[in-house]
Amino acid sequence: MIKFYKTLENRMTELPEYSEGCWVSAVCPTPDEIRYLIEQLGVDAQYISAALDEEESSRIESEDGQTMVIIDVPYMEEEQEEKTVVYTTTSIGIILTPANFITVSARETLVIDEFAEGRVKGVQTHLKTRFLLAILLRVAARFQLYLKQIDRLSLATETQLHRSMQNKELFQLLGLEKSLVYFSTSLKSNELTLEKILRGRIIKLYEDDQDLLEDVLIEIKQAIEMCNIYSGILSGTMDAFASIISNNLNIVMKILAAVTIVMAIPNIVFGFYGMNVVGFGGVTMFVPIAVTLILMALSAVILAKLGMFK
Repeated sequence: MIKFYKTLENRMTELPEYSEGCWVSAVCPTPDEIRYLIEQLGVDAQYISAALDEEESSRIESEDGQTMVIIDVPYMEEEQEEKTVVYTTTSIGIILTPANFITVSARETLVIDEFAEGRVKGVQTHLKTRFLLAILLRVAARFQLYLKQIDRLSLATETQLHRSMQNKELFQLLGLEKSLVYFSTSLKSNELTLEKILRGRIIKLYEDDQDLLEDVLIEIKQAIEMCNIYSGILSGTMDAFASIISNNLNIVMKILAAVTIVMAIPNIVFGFYGMNVVGFGGVTMFVPIAVTLILMALSAVILAKLGMFK
């Protein structure tokens, strides 16, 4: 889907058709739309292919008057089978041409939607460098927002695990730990791309642009620090719960072993009377029963003092 937007009267407005100097937003473009971008707008085909590759790492390239910036953007999805929330990343290609500002992505993202719906103020589509930096700032803010959600979700899951050890909660923690790995990799890749932009060799930066880019870098570094902290906490939590589960299993096995010892006593006693003795050796059947009960009671007391039932 291709949509055209332009800042009119300080508001982001969707246009019915293409206009020079507008923002061209291509989300999940069809083959015909890809041909339109290449043939009508003159976008490099390799840039389109790289932008639609969700596994493409963050980078910046410039050739023949066109500049492409690929940035990793976070998004949230739910795994239906395990009913858990997983955070991961996808890539957005931002292509600056002499005439237009173009974004290309393989899936819808909240960052692009925020700009398209006019929720980000002060955006001018004809100021392409400033528009690029505004998107990068929103991406950094979105990373921080999702990292805070991961922290709250991990705390809630930990509370549930204290009540009952269920596989669902363990899968959720594993999913969050995997999400932090994705975020850490993407944030570090984005940081390298921003540092290349900051040098000013590929994209010309004015003083205000440089200040804004430095703010973006600060936000990215904060997100990286948050990611490292949350990853360390979650890793320690997973190790702690693994130890708890192993300890609980040991306790259950210890209790079962103690019960097995106590229940083996009647077999031993009645085994003696049942081998070559007729009628319990001339004694009534209450004698072996009494002996069995006494031995079982003594065994239970001894095992209890040894802590076998705790």
